[in-house]
Amino acid sequence: MDTLPSDSSCTSSPGLSAADRFHALTHFGAVDWARGHHDLCVVDGAGKIVLEMSIDDTPEEWAGVRARITALKTSDASPAVVGFAIETSSGPAVERLLEAGYALFPLNPKAAGRYRDRKAPSGSKSDRLDAFCFADALRTDGHAWRELHPQDPLTCELRLLCRDEVSLIAQRTALVNQLRAALVEFYPTALEAFDDWTSLGAWEFIIAFPTPHHLASGGKRRWEKFLHTHGSTELAEVKLYRPETCAKRMELFQIAGRSASPNPAVTAAKSLLAVMLAKQLRLLQSQLDEYRARINELFGKHPDRDLFGSLPGAGEKLAPRLLAELGADRQVFDSPEGLQCLAGAAPVTQKSGQTRRVIFRRACNTMLRSTIHRWADRSRAKCSWAEAYYQQKRKEGHGHANALRCLGIRWLKILWKMWQEHRCYDAERHMRNQTRHGSWVLSLIPQPTMQLN
Repeated sequence: MDTLPSDSSCTSSPGLSAADRFHALTHFGAVDWARGHHDLCVVDGAGKIVLEMSIDDTPEEWAGVRARITALKTSDASPAVVGFAIETSSGPAVERLLEAGYALFPLNPKAAGRYRDRKAPSGSKSDRLDAFCFADALRTDGHAWRELHPQDPLTCELRLLCRDEVSLIAQRTALVNQLRAALVEFYPTALEAFDDWTSLGAWEFIIAFPTPHHLASGGKRRWEKFLHTHGSTELAEVKLYRPETCAKRMELFQIAGRSASPNPAVTAAKSLLAVMLAKQLRLLQSQLDEYRARINELFGKHPDRDLFGSLPGAGEKLAPRLLAELGADRQVFDSPEGLQCLAGAAPVTQKSGQTRRVIFRRACNTMLRSTIHRWADRSRAKCSWAEAYYQQKRKEGHGHANALRCLGIRWLKILWKMWQEHRCYDAERHMRNQTRHGSWVLSLIPQPTMQLN
C-alpha cells in the first residue's frame, strides 16, 4: 500500500514507536473473519461496546465500516483512533484493514481461545462473542502485542510465490508417490530402470512405453533413441543415456515381460492410471518452472538479493525463500532470539518447581523452519565451522534433525546481524569474530598439516 488514508481514525504514523502508536489508540476493535462474512466489534477505553456489526466481504460493506468508524468520537468529541485485532495475519480481511490504514494486531489462535474462555468460561461460542473478546483483549493486553506492518509489493509477491511453489512441490511429491505405487502393481521394471521419479525423463518413459508389453516390443533401437533424445529436464540438459547405466537398463528392458502382472486387467487399468499421472506431473513441472523463473526475476530485483545470495549453501532456491520470510522490515525482530523462535529453531522450556523440560517448538513459521533446516544442512558442505559444529552435536548424542536445529540457531544469529546491518556474509570476517571472542568451535575445525621435506 503506497498511500494510506489521512483521516484521523487511522494510525498511519510511521515515525512513532510501537508503544507510542498503541497508546495513541482511543478505541479497540476486532474482526472475527470468515470466508464470506465478518463480525466486527469496537470498544472504547473503558471496554464499552460502541460499534457492533456483521458484514459481507464486499467493497461496499467495507466502505460502510470505514464510514461508521470515522463517525466515532472520544469523550472530548475528538475523532476516534482505532486499532484492530484479528485471528490471522493474511487474507482478504487483513488486506482490507491494512489498506484502510488501521493498526492491526494478529492474534494467535491458541491465545484467542484463552481470551474467549476468560469472557465465557461456560464454553459458549459465537462469532459475535469472539469479536468482543478479541477487541477487549486488545484493550487490556494489546500493549504487549506486535503490530502487523504491510510488506512492500516486491517482497509480498516473492513470499506468496515461494510459499505456493513449496505447495506445488508437495503436490508433485504426492503424484510421484501415486505413480510409483501404481507401477509396483504391473510395471516393476520401470521402477528398477529409473531412480529419480521427479525427473521429466522418467515420466516421458511411462508415456512412451505405458506397459511392459509396449516396452518389450519396442526393440533396442527404439530404447537407445529414447535414452539419447530425452533428459531429466525439459531442456534435456542431462541425458538419460549414460554409459554406466545403459547396459543395466538394456537388460531390464529385454526381460520386462517376465516381471509384468499376470492379470491383464490389472495391467490395462493401472497403465491408464500411470500415464495419466505422468502427464499431470509433466504439466505440473512446467508450471513449477514458470514459478521458479518468476521467483528468480523478483529476487534479482530485490535490494537484499546480494545479502541473502551470499549465504553459504542457500543457493538459488533457498535464498529467495529466506528473503521472503524475513521480509524487508528490520523492526520486526529486535533481537536474534525473536527470529530463532519464529523459525522454530529455539526449543520451548517448561519449568515448574523441580520439574524442567525442554521440548520441540511447534508454534512457529513452518515455512521458515523447513527453509532454515535445509539451509543449515547444505551449509555444512560450504563452511568448515558449520560441519565441525554439526559433528560435535552428533558426538554429544543429538540426532541429525536436532543437530541441524542447533546449527540453525547459530546461523540465525549470524543472519540477523547481517540483516540488521545490510551486510553480506564474509567468511573471513566471521572467522575473525570467532577468534576475537574465543569461540570453542575453532578448536573443532581440522587444521591443515604441513609436510616437511
